[in-house]
Amino acid sequence: MIAQHTTTKPIRVLKFTDTLADINGVCRFIQNTAQTAHDTNHDLCVFTSTRLKMPQVDGVRNFTPIYARAMPGYETLEIALPPAFEMMRAAQEYAPDVIHVSTPGPVGTVGFLAARLMRIPIVGVYHTDFPAYIDELFDNSLCSALCRGHMRFFYRRFKYVFSRSADYAQRLVDLGVREEKLVRLRAGFDDTRFDHTLRDTSIWAGYGLKEDSIKAVFCGRVSTEKNLPMLVRMWPTIRERVQAQGREIELVIIGDGPYRAEMEEKLAPQGAHFLGFRHGVELATLYASCDFFIFPSTTDTLGQVVMEAQASGLPVIVTDQGGPKEIVYDQHHDTPTAFVLRHDEEPAWIDTMVRLACDDDLRSTLGTNGVELMKNHTFVASFEHYWSVHEAAAAQSPSRT
Repeated sequence: MIAQHTTTKPIRVLKFTDTLADINGVCRFIQNTAQTAHDTNHDLCVFTSTRLKMPQVDGVRNFTPIYARAMPGYETLEIALPPAFEMMRAAQEYAPDVIHVSTPGPVGTVGFLAARLMRIPIVGVYHTDFPAYIDELFDNSLCSALCRGHMRFFYRRFKYVFSRSADYAQRLVDLGVREEKLVRLRAGFDDTRFDHTLRDTSIWAGYGLKEDSIKAVFCGRVSTEKNLPMLVRMWPTIRERVQAQGREIELVIIGDGPYRAEMEEKLAPQGAHFLGFRHGVELATLYASCDFFIFPSTTDTLGQVVMEAQASGLPVIVTDQGGPKEIVYDQHHDTPTAFVLRHDEEPAWIDTMVRLACDDDLRSTLGTNGVELMKNHTFVASFEHYWSVHEAAAAQSPSRT
């Protein structure tokens, strides 16, 4: 529960993040936050440290890493050791009222230490379920225990911690974060970019796909923690059953990651197409030009791509675990927009995908309902909620009372 008093004086927020130039939903959220703050005259600055190519976003400062290397298990991502003292000096010069720590990595740790030294409140977001990723990728009980211990130490000292979903709010409680510090961040996506009216099936020839086939799409990290091995097992059966009903179906995979090579080897002969990273208008057009979205992940705290897909007019299928299941329905209206299936019930997933591929009216209904639902999830509304919590944290700082 957030304290009801807020500051009336404009505040300055300094955000520390280890990830900004990568290609994922978390980075898009951080980039959108920085740009929205700039466009709406909110005083927000973002500190990061990376050798990757930086996006064109206002209000961002990149500090050259002392050392950087590819992240183990994720060659497309990097882990960087930032110049801590330089960042701390810059933080003191900026003189923020609140420090926001977006990630619990090396850059986030610098932000954590800066806030402690400057004696100002810390606010953060639990974007990524790192313990679950370590469990999935490395199957090492010691690494998992160490990660959970670090997360417990890290987040317990925050004034407020945003959870992207109710599911992960409980996981934060299990890590030792008190419930009164938890805030469910209002879900939002870049509603200025993703739009169902961008549908254009003529684009598919340029990607080696058939214009008139049904297209099932996945977008995200191509990694095992997204539960993609289940999709690999199911896809040949799905394709065979759809073809038996006189339809053609193709699988579109947007993104990259450590599982791509193996997945591509197994599925390329089965009508699967791997497009790698796509951005901007091209990504939005690809979404809108597909027919339904599949997201079997069990480790996502929200699932930004799920909202983008629904805004693009796609019915979606998600699992019963994690955050995505909470953003695919309207709790105030009994209006179906998606299927929420048990994460381990492969026959149900197969039946549902075959049904969606062969029922044009069902896809149209669910897609239209999803577009309407996403009108309640604008990024501006999400940012306003985000900023109000930082104002509440600043108002409780001794230096402003």
